[in-house]
Amino acid sequence: MKPARRRELAHWIRERFGASVQHACRLALLRRSTWYRRSQAKDQTLLRMRIRELALNRPRFGYLRIHVLLRREGWLINRKRVHRLYRLDGLQVRMRVRRRKRLSLHRGPVPIPSAANQHWSMDFVHDQLLDGRSFRILTVIDQWSRESVSVEPGFSLSGASVAAALDLVAQHRLLPKAITSTTAPNSRPARSTNGRGNAGYSSTSFGPVSLWKTGSSNRSTDGYETSA
Repeated sequence: MKPARRRELAHWIRERFGASVQHACRLALLRRSTWYRRSQAKDQTLLRMRIRELALNRPRFGYLRIHVLLRREGWLINRKRVHRLYRLDGLQVRMRVRRRKRLSLHRGPVPIPSAANQHWSMDFVHDQLLDGRSFRILTVIDQWSRESVSVEPGFSLSGASVAAALDLVAQHRLLPKAITSTTAPNSRPARSTNGRGNAGYSSTSFGPVSLWKTGSSNRSTDGYETSA
């Protein structure tokens, strides 16, 4: 705590409890010489009011640009004092929040499956080994039965790897009508070569999709539907 704050605390102790100066300084951990010392600094009220006025009129200006404006107005001050008064008044630059670009999503409710093998959910789980290497796990589950259809680990899982994993699943069971993925669009699976039904997957954005509807294992915002 700075001496100015300790002096204010000592003043409050005296006014609240009627303590003596010696007792108040002892409780506030303040030296009595600091209590009786009077500041020799000039009054900065006008300068602080001008800094606050410039900061409110130009919210994108920091203390450096405000210092330039003050110098142009004739204030003979350095930037260190401007910075100190700028922080003392709690001023800061208002950061511009950039809007997150979102893809055009499909409008409509999420289809709820009524039986197994109608709608699957696909997502990636990320983790790290002891040596620092990162790996991913592709998880595919059935939304209706919550059955784990496929679990495919790998250090680098591309769209071709996802398609190969789905081809492996298609060898012993039929593919569903739709697969919902909560991954980014660049992680959509490549065309499948299983020869069952359609030759590939046509992708349409479908989201945002909540986790309890998709059964996904990773927290994401946008969902993408892949129809078989």
